[in-house]
Amino acid sequence: MNFFYVMNGRKIKRNFFMFIAALFTVGVIYTERDNITVFSSSEPGAIYSIPTDKKVIALTFDISWGNKRAEPIIQLLKDKGVQATFFLSSTWSQQNPELVKKIADNGFEIGSHGHKHDFYSKYSDEDIRKQIQTAHSILTDVTGKSPNLIRLPNGDFDRRVLQIAKDLNYTVIQWETDSLDWQNGGTQNIVNRVTTKAHPGDIVLLHASDSSKQTHEALPKIIDDLRAKGYEFVTVSELMSQTDVSQRQVEDKRP
Repeated sequence: MNFFYVMNGRKIKRNFFMFIAALFTVGVIYTERDNITVFSSSEPGAIYSIPTDKKVIALTFDISWGNKRAEPIIQLLKDKGVQATFFLSSTWSQQNPELVKKIADNGFEIGSHGHKHDFYSKYSDEDIRKQIQTAHSILTDVTGKSPNLIRLPNGDFDRRVLQIAKDLNYTVIQWETDSLDWQNGGTQNIVNRVTTKAHPGDIVLLHASDSSKQTHEALPKIIDDLRAKGYEFVTVSELMSQTDVSQRQVEDKRP
C-alpha cells in the first residue's frame, strides 16, 4: 500500500508542475498577445519573395512618370522573351494609354502602383481607400482588366494600409532584391546588385520611369547572367502559383 501511495504522490507532483507550466505559458501568450498577432496568418501582410527550390524569378518594374524609358524596356523584354510584371501609377496610365496598351498587348502582367505617388501610411483610412480605389478604377478603364496586385508608392505601408488593401481584394507585393537603379549609380552596379542577390522565388525591384536612366542598359546583362545560372522569368502571379504564399506582416507605425 505504501508503494501505491508513493507512486500517486509522484504523479500528483508531476501533474502539479505541468499545470503551473501551462498557466505560465498562457500568461506569456496573454501578455505578448499584441506581438504574437503580428505573425498570425489572419493578419494582412506583404509578399517579398516566394519560398521555392525552383529557379524562378520575377522581374518587376514600377512606373510613375515619364515616357522615354518604358518603351525600350518593353521592347527589350519582348525581344528576350522575358515575362515580367509592371506596377503602374494610375496618373501615369492616364497620360500614357498607348504605352499601357503596349504593355498589355505584349502579355506582361499589370498591377497597381496607386494613384498619387506619396506615402500612404500618413493618410487617413478614408484617403488610403480613396487612393487605391481611384487607381483601380482608372487602371481597369485603361487596361480593360481589374488589377489584383498592388505595390504601394515608395514601398510605404503600415498595418492599416495593408488591411485596407486586403479589404479591397488586393495582394501587396514588395521585393527581396532592390536594384537601386533609380540612383543611377552605373550600369554594372545595377547588374551586380541583381545578379549577386537574386535567388529562387525572388521578386526584383526595377523601374521604368524616366528617372531611372540606366535600367534599359543593365537589363540585357541581368537577363543573360540569370539565364546562364538557370533562372526562368515569370510574372508575380505565376511566381505565387509555384508554392504556398507566405506573407510578411508588419507592426503598425501608429501608436
